[in-house]
Amino acid sequence: MTGTFNVVHAYPEQKRAQIRAAANIIGIDEAYLSVMVDAFYSRIRSDARLGPIFDAEIGDRWGPHLDRMKRFWASVALNAGTYSGKPVAVHQRLAGIVAEDFDRWLALFRETLDDTAPTPEAVNYLMIRAERIAQSLRMAMFERTGSGVPSLG
Repeated sequence: MTGTFNVVHAYPEQKRAQIRAAANIIGIDEAYLSVMVDAFYSRIRSDARLGPIFDAEIGDRWGPHLDRMKRFWASVALNAGTYSGKPVAVHQRLAGIVAEDFDRWLALFRETLDDTAPTPEAVNYLMIRAERIAQSLRMAMFERTGSGVPSLG
């Protein structure tokens, strides 16, 4: 018998259950993520810089957008597997966005967590993920190689 046994690949449902259980211990579940997404995008919409950028793209489709973002964050935080989209492609369509806008996005996200998160551990858990997301989007959108192809690594 050759090869290695990888528990993560052999038991994806158990991995999901473990991640969900760990997140639940610090107060993160679908109900909290729904509150967080609603509060965060309320801040985005009210923000003088980011509000117009998002409104120009989303228009009157905020309901479906919020539902999609709740699935996204459930997938990010709980490994729910409920989101299947292309965040880089979506964000590249945002007219007028600059790299520094991700700093504002993170600041608003942090304010939202400070106001809504059930535990300090939940703040840390979600901020780590938000920072990774912002870094990935910023790199894909604004850090280019000499060939004009985004540098993803």
